[in-house]
Amino acid sequence: MEEKNSCAQGRSSQKERLYSAAHRTGTDRPPCICPGGMMNMISKESMELSGCFWPEAHSDPEKMAGLAVALNRAGGFENYGVPFCMTVEAEAMGAQVNMGNSLAEPHVTESPIRGPGELEKLKPMDLSAGRPAAVLAAIRLLKKEQESSGVPIIGNLCGPVSLAGTVTDMGVLLRTFRKEPEKAERLMDFVAENLIAFGREQIRAGADAVCISEPSGTGEILGPRFFEAYSVKYVNRVLDALEVPVKIVHICGDLRSVYRQLAGLHCHVFSFDSIVNISEIKPFLEGKAVMGNVNTHAIGTMSADKVGTLAENALSKGVDLLAPACGLPVSTPLANIQALVAAAGRVDSGQA
Repeated sequence: MEEKNSCAQGRSSQKERLYSAAHRTGTDRPPCICPGGMMNMISKESMELSGCFWPEAHSDPEKMAGLAVALNRAGGFENYGVPFCMTVEAEAMGAQVNMGNSLAEPHVTESPIRGPGELEKLKPMDLSAGRPAAVLAAIRLLKKEQESSGVPIIGNLCGPVSLAGTVTDMGVLLRTFRKEPEKAERLMDFVAENLIAFGREQIRAGADAVCISEPSGTGEILGPRFFEAYSVKYVNRVLDALEVPVKIVHICGDLRSVYRQLAGLHCHVFSFDSIVNISEIKPFLEGKAVMGNVNTHAIGTMSADKVGTLAENALSKGVDLLAPACGLPVSTPLANIQALVAAAGRVDSGQA
């Protein structure tokens, strides 16, 4: 099958480009990616192109894989990434989930436990059933597609603090961090071990990279002390247990209060929100590739020309991997996604 987004003959494949950029070993140009998971890349137009629609594609492996492939073939992001939301793990642990519709992602409606003290009521993930099994089956389908396309596959995991704050009330979890750390750590240990198991199976299925996204385990929410004690500690526990060529971490929000802790994350690539200044954060990410951080509201609402300008600005400030700063609105025009990829492509020819 012809690779629609491939470089000219003799240039890197999209998979090779991602590896080189992530490890900062030199590449023909920056890749333009959007991992999936919290950083969803699927739009209404890509559903129409593929004939695969939400919410069915959240549970059907062929439709899940079909969506990822269709966007890449149409000149979209230079990776495949599944799933398209952050509810897979929580649902598998017993949370109630509203699966949304063609314009809205799934969301948790009821947590399975009221607090870390009810850990015994929380069930481990069954990776052979439900949506975890669907994600793994989709990755296996994408691996077959990769044989001809050369497109890298990114698997996704919910961040440990974010998952813990979903299977129980986030406010209760924060109070437990402060007042009953032993209970909190037992819950975090349980969450981390389940994430490790899911991540390992994604890698066995064919994932070339794993992205961990932490919308709740942030410096703004936790403060520097608890960010170090819970986000950094447990993200690293998961990362250290996964043998995969590329490890990506995305953390939301204003990171200035935890800049110094970021060096302690055991990832190859660090991704961050659009409110973070690229030039300001880069000195704290020595040894890591910088990913991001084009504003997703802008990508979803502005003209393609303006999106291209924003992408060029991010590239000029030194991002190694061009990407949206978070998940895209489902209404995002395909032309705006193509404008991001085009901006990365112009770096090769010196036109950016």
